[in-house]
Amino acid sequence: MTQAKPRFRNFEEYLDYDDGSDRRYELVDGELIELPPESEPNNAIAQELFWLLANAQIVIRRLIKLYACQIQVPVLQSGDAANRFPDLVVLREEHLRLTQSQLTIKLDMPPPQLIAKVVSPGKENTDNYQRDYTRKRAQYAARGIPEYWIIDPNPDRAVVTVLSLKDGAYQSREFRGTDRLISPAFPDLELTVEQILRAGQ
Repeated sequence: MTQAKPRFRNFEEYLDYDDGSDRRYELVDGELIELPPESEPNNAIAQELFWLLANAQIVIRRLIKLYACQIQVPVLQSGDAANRFPDLVVLREEHLRLTQSQLTIKLDMPPPQLIAKVVSPGKENTDNYQRDYTRKRAQYAARGIPEYWIIDPNPDRAVVTVLSLKDGAYQSREFRGTDRLISPAFPDLELTVEQILRAGQ
């Protein structure tokens, strides 16, 4: 006998739900959409970025979260998820107190300092590509997240796009190869695109 999928009237109902597993879900139009596992190369790149940021000592290691941090975001159109699980999140120190019971940054909390997404393999016209480059970008800007990195390891692109929030909209700069990333959130960071992408090669 098949069990009916749960439906949720609001985000608080969803936060109270526990299916007893370690699965990650996005909440889309009141329904749960299970997130697939990360690919090994994408996972390697996200882990490398974690260590590069941690070793740069620009932020304490405990504030850097891989995969597990959930961000509540505004739903701007039908089909948008009400929550996102970025590959990497750099929290603010006050989040350590605010997330004692659950690692979720809700809408009534300050936004994280930075989030990063490693783009899944695929062509530019795919749903994955559009979600990472367009829908998440719009939601993160509306959420007030000051900096969003889109790390695209696809061989025909191999680019890191740094999106910086200004007057409610993102301004973007692309970096490739030996370019040093310019990060408004962390201006002293010495990091190149090659350093980030080589882990997934």
